[in-house]
Amino acid sequence: MPLMPMSLRLETPDGAALEEYRIEGGAIEVRRLSHLGHSSGGWRQLTPAQLTDHVNRKTLLAQWLLRRIGWRRLLRACLGEEDIWPLEGSDRTLGHVA
Repeated sequence: MPLMPMSLRLETPDGAALEEYRIEGGAIEVRRLSHLGHSSGGWRQLTPAQLTDHVNRKTLLAQWLLRRIGWRRLLRACLGEEDIWPLEGSDRTLGHVA
């Protein structure tokens, strides 16, 4: 199985705005970074509405999440279910089941 990055960093073409996304403890979080890569604030959890918006617009974040956690877990996150992990039993791996 190919390795997938644990975080996703997006920036504007001019490098002025940076956002970094991660999956932490079953939550999808974001933080803004300065153009030098320093955090301009802490991590905050994306809301179900924000996640749904990304999915509807087919953003790079939505595509990354789809590959990273799969469509079932992404759907559960968009629905605001508390724990998106317990789908395939008790394991909490991020791999895909073939």
